[in-house]
Amino acid sequence: MTSEYEIKKEICEIGKRIYDRGMVAANDGNISVKLNDNEFLCTPTGVSKGFMTPEYICKVDRDGKVIQANGNFKPSSEIKMHMRVYKERPDVVSVVHAHPMYATGFAIAGIPLTQPIMPEAVITLGCVPIAEYGTPSTDEIPDAVSKYLQYYDAVLLENHGALAYSDSLLSAYHKMESVEFYAKLLYISKQLGGPKELSDSQVQRLYEIRRQFGMTGKHPANLCQNTKTGKESCHNCGGHSSSQTDSNELVAEITKKVMEQLGLK
Repeated sequence: MTSEYEIKKEICEIGKRIYDRGMVAANDGNISVKLNDNEFLCTPTGVSKGFMTPEYICKVDRDGKVIQANGNFKPSSEIKMHMRVYKERPDVVSVVHAHPMYATGFAIAGIPLTQPIMPEAVITLGCVPIAEYGTPSTDEIPDAVSKYLQYYDAVLLENHGALAYSDSLLSAYHKMESVEFYAKLLYISKQLGGPKELSDSQVQRLYEIRRQFGMTGKHPANLCQNTKTGKESCHNCGGHSSSQTDSNELVAEITKKVMEQLGLK
C-alpha cells in the first residue's frame, strides 16, 4: 500500500508537470487525492504548483475542514469543488484543476470541445462540456460542475479553466493533458480552414471499442443509454433527447447543433 508521504511526493511531481507545461501560472491550479472516505490530501492555496515539496500538502476531511497542515499552509480555496466531485463520483480517487492555455481559451469563448476530430479524443473523453460560470471558492462552481459529473470525466469551467478527475492521480493528470491536446488540435485545425470531423458511424465504432476495452469512468459511449429510459441525454452540449432517439440520431443532432454554434453551417 502506498504511503501518504509517497502520495504527497506524487502530487508534487504532477504539480511540477502542470507548471512546466504551462497549464498554470503563478499560484494557479489545485490537485487532490482521496485516501479514504473521510481523508483527502490537497495542494495548499497561494503556492506555485511547480515548487511544492511534500510538507506543503494539506489533509482535509470530507467537508474540506483541515485535519493536518504545516506552518501557514491552508487547503486550496477550491476545495469545495473537489469535495463535490468525490461526493457524487465514488469511483474518483483524484481531481486536477488547471488553466491550460487552449482549453481555457475555448472555455472563455464559450465553445465546448464536442467535435469528433481524432479517435483518441473520442475514446478517451467523448465530449468536454462547459460548466456555467461560478465565483471561485464559492458553492457556485461545485453546483455548476455537478450536473456534468455523471456524464463526463472532464469539464471546462466557463471563463476559468478545466477540471479532470479519475481513478488515480496519474490518470486524472493524463485526462487534463488530453483535454489540452484536443483543444490545441481543434484550434489549429480551425485556422487551417476547419476540421474534417469523423462520421457518425466512425464515432459509434470508436464508442464500441471503448466498451470492449472496459475502460473506467463516465463517457457518452456508456451513458447515451439514458435516453432509452426517458432521461436527459448524456451529451449536455446542446439539447435533450427523447427515449425514441437512437444513438446515431443523437450524435447527428449534437454535431448539427455544435456546427451551428461555431458558425460552420
